[in-house]
Amino acid sequence: MRNNVDKKVQAHVDGLFSGVGESQQLYDLKEELATNLKEKIADYKKAGMDESAAFKEAVSSMGDLSGLVDDMREVGQNKAKQAVYSSMTARISAAGLITGILLILFGVLTSAMLYFMDMDLEAVTGTAIFVVFGIAIITYSGLTRESSKKYAMNRVRAILYAVAIGLVAFSLFVAFTTGFATGEVYIAISSFMIFFLVGIGLWLGLIFTGTDRRKMVA
Repeated sequence: MRNNVDKKVQAHVDGLFSGVGESQQLYDLKEELATNLKEKIADYKKAGMDESAAFKEAVSSMGDLSGLVDDMREVGQNKAKQAVYSSMTARISAAGLITGILLILFGVLTSAMLYFMDMDLEAVTGTAIFVVFGIAIITYSGLTRESSKKYAMNRVRAILYAVAIGLVAFSLFVAFTTGFATGEVYIAISSFMIFFLVGIGLWLGLIFTGTDRRKMVA
């Protein structure tokens, strides 16, 4: 759910680029401008301004953005530039997805190997840390991948999502590892609970402050 400041900032940024053809580059720029505006508004409010005055001062401090508007208009009309940009980000995302999948497979296969070697269960579950890293990398790579229906997510926000999902996965890893090592269920639950709650809290915060990444259907 967005608050009043978020809505005003988004409306202002959307208005700046009204009539400009949609593109991943434009989406990224609008995200960056909106973030900068909200940070400036927060600073001005801390300095004692009310919300309305802080918004006006933040907008004024951004200066003349007509040059950026013209650049984005050119990009929106240049399909070749859009294709190159999308292709580059797609390759980076694909590399991340492949790396994440390989890490998960490595963790699972290594754990299976140690299990059939009759190793201690804590050693078996210990190698599952690669699965945790793999899940986090796949989360980031998937969110920063442009699709036919959605624009790629802002990289900083995607990292936070990866951290949130990674913490949830890590909580399961810690629960099994400490549980097998100590033989005490309550220790496993207490270890699980800390990382799980932090991860879920971060994830919920991101969900409630998210922006619409859906592409406009012509």
